[in-house]
Amino acid sequence: MNVLFGCEESQECCKAFRERGHDAFSCDFKPCSGGHPDWHLQMDVFEAIKLKNWDMAVFFPDCTFLTCSAEWAYGEPPYHQKVKPGTLVGKGRRAAREDAVDFFMRLYNCGIPKIAIENPIGVMSSRFRKPNQVIQPNNFGEDASKSTCLWLKNLPRLNGTKYIPPRIVNGKKRWGNQTDGGQNKLTPSDNRAAMRSKTYQGIAAAMAAQWG
Repeated sequence: MNVLFGCEESQECCKAFRERGHDAFSCDFKPCSGGHPDWHLQMDVFEAIKLKNWDMAVFFPDCTFLTCSAEWAYGEPPYHQKVKPGTLVGKGRRAAREDAVDFFMRLYNCGIPKIAIENPIGVMSSRFRKPNQVIQPNNFGEDASKSTCLWLKNLPRLNGTKYIPPRIVNGKKRWGNQTDGGQNKLTPSDNRAAMRSKTYQGIAAAMAAQWG
């Protein structure tokens, strides 16, 4: 199959499909970090959509303005916390969310026969529809917790491949990517967002095996 992975610079999914013989390409404005620039389309995703008769596409749109976190920033001041310099708030943030919703819907309606769109729990459940499923990496052989929504078009729900049990801290479940308090272990850095958004290898392998 011809498979496009839009908004993916890590190439995690692209490589999993390549291993199964598919003509797969990642696409992002950024250079790829997966080590295969010959499989990477560094361009606007909608331009990439025009390049081939794609059989399937998996899209990973930026979740910054789609997630339900930081909802306080969409209102008007005064805010309940100190706003960091450079943080988009108020009217500007609301406009950015509308652009993000429009981007999501353009991807879903781009005309490729089989589509999956991945994002955290957020506003698309109300602005569009509820996702077909919410998966966890710990059901795909990964010692991690991260609720991940999948909106599917002409694709089946993913079946879990291997469950990794948590450790128990004060009666609460915690996986390897979490502190005892439940926060993500990744420390602040310039590439923290990219690292957190990277698809877990176990999920990528399941997509390739079950959708490919």
